[in-house]
Amino acid sequence: MTTGTDLVIEADGLTKQYGEETAVADLDLAIPRGAVYGFLGPNGAGKTTTMRMFTTLTKPTAGSARVAGADITDRNAVTPHIGYLPEDPPIYDELTGREQLEYVAGLRDLPPESATARIERLLERFDLLEDADKRIDAYSKGMRQKVGVIQAVLHEPAVAFLDEPTSGLDPRAARTMRDTIADLADQEMTIFLSTHILSVVDDLADTIGVLHEGRLVAEGEPEALKSRAETGESGSLEDAFLEITQDGSARESMASSEQR
Repeated sequence: MTTGTDLVIEADGLTKQYGEETAVADLDLAIPRGAVYGFLGPNGAGKTTTMRMFTTLTKPTAGSARVAGADITDRNAVTPHIGYLPEDPPIYDELTGREQLEYVAGLRDLPPESATARIERLLERFDLLEDADKRIDAYSKGMRQKVGVIQAVLHEPAVAFLDEPTSGLDPRAARTMRDTIADLADQEMTIFLSTHILSVVDDLADTIGVLHEGRLVAEGEPEALKSRAETGESGSLEDAFLEITQDGSARESMASSEQR
């Protein structure tokens, strides 16, 4: 049984409104240490808003949440314990890849010697060593994405919030990303993973939550969710997702993402 002390992400009635529009409504979550939580939903479901609340970038309208034991309204308490990869990673084109990562290490007050060693290991893992001293403005989208992931986990946070981490990656790099996420979870880092690529979630997630129109409409282990599909136990995660959301636009969105 998971106890309160084992939980790294907790939300109770978390809500975000923008005027008359409700982006996220009454979200309850309890995610333990070392878990990979797959966060699915059609475009506009509220996934990014949720991640921005957990990472202190957006204040909730109502409800409460804690990340690594810290209230999300206390940015100084939360940020040392989290890494965040947004869809558009904050990197500087005029820097080299190595300089960008050294800059982030400095912001995190990491000891220079250990930071240098970790940067080298991660650059090698993501096949960026040969290009580490080139300016980022010469990088492809996939290379920029790799730098974004490395800087999100460089300080070995308790929780990594990853928004579309395989975006722009070729199949080999996407496999490296999947393996890295699995390794981080094995090291007891909690991964909050938002993606349209259902195969990534099916491979990695311990638990999946489906957000639709701002509400958590389903949650469970991948096999449990797949069994909800009309096709029964042999149903795919895509079948389950589409049945749970019952949204034609979701079908179009997820199908186009899977083909990329």
